[in-house]
Amino acid sequence: MTEPVRLTRYARGGGCACKIPPGELEAMVADLGPAAGPADGTAELLVGLDHGDDAAVVRLDERTGLVTTADFFTPVVDDAYDWGRIAATNALSDVYAMGGTPLVALNLLCWPREALPLELAREVLRGGLDVARAAGCHLAGGHSVDDDGPKYGLAVTGLVRPEELITLDAGRAGLPLSLTKPLGVGVLNTRHKSTGESFPAAVAAMTTLNRDAARAAVAAGVRCGTDVTGFGLLGHATKLARASRVTVAIDIARVPYLEGAREAVRDGYVSGGSRRNLEWVTPSTDFGAATEPDRLLLADAQTSGGLLVVGEIPGAPVIGELLPAGDHRIVLR
Repeated sequence: MTEPVRLTRYARGGGCACKIPPGELEAMVADLGPAAGPADGTAELLVGLDHGDDAAVVRLDERTGLVTTADFFTPVVDDAYDWGRIAATNALSDVYAMGGTPLVALNLLCWPREALPLELAREVLRGGLDVARAAGCHLAGGHSVDDDGPKYGLAVTGLVRPEELITLDAGRAGLPLSLTKPLGVGVLNTRHKSTGESFPAAVAAMTTLNRDAARAAVAAGVRCGTDVTGFGLLGHATKLARASRVTVAIDIARVPYLEGAREAVRDGYVSGGSRRNLEWVTPSTDFGAATEPDRLLLADAQTSGGLLVVGEIPGAPVIGELLPAGDHRIVLR
């Protein structure tokens, strides 16, 4: 009897934990400005590289902005269909995080065709297609590469009303901070990769579209936010604090976690990406009484995480608030 293929054994990292560390990434793109736009000025760049937002946005006309992004990563679970769903959900999230609606997407697939059967690649693509259908987003072709390891994701184009755009730099002191999904998928995925244990709640979280949360945020007048992915809650909160020139206060006891996340940290299932996140935010974070497990969980590299929004929306716990600028730090309390 043939043993099931464990896709995570073909990945150096897992999901968004395989991203280039935030400090290294910032240094790499520091001097790279936007390319020149059309000579007639018909496509004004509204959001680019300035603050590290989730997607680029250009204005097509007074009422329409075009949102474009790309996201792909190595296997985060062993099931090919679930991995496809997770990767597609994660890529679509970048559009939702900007307050937009995805319109059309293209597959991005790297596959070691001599090491893994193409039938598995088809399952990955089927998972992505099912998520795109659920999102009401066209999935039309894409690009594939014969590679040393499997990677999958989407390039996504969407639409947004410029006046409803959600960005990192629109936060204001005195406003609450809300989180729409629990943390902990990073450590649970690391445990899954090491032991083969399955965590259905983590898969369910990673395959839940941020569509409804984004719609609720736009309806509530939210104009500042991001999604929580590879840089962890602390990393993405740090980017928001810098862009909006505020201090972000997070109430540790209010942050929700998936069942089993604390036990995974206790047992040592913390990815290198999460530890690098914590190292990066440490100089700009006042940890207060936060324990080492608290710090690791708050820096845990999430894959297809929730939205971190400045404001209140139904069903999302308020986990903190924005304070006057100070030195743009994170304060745990």
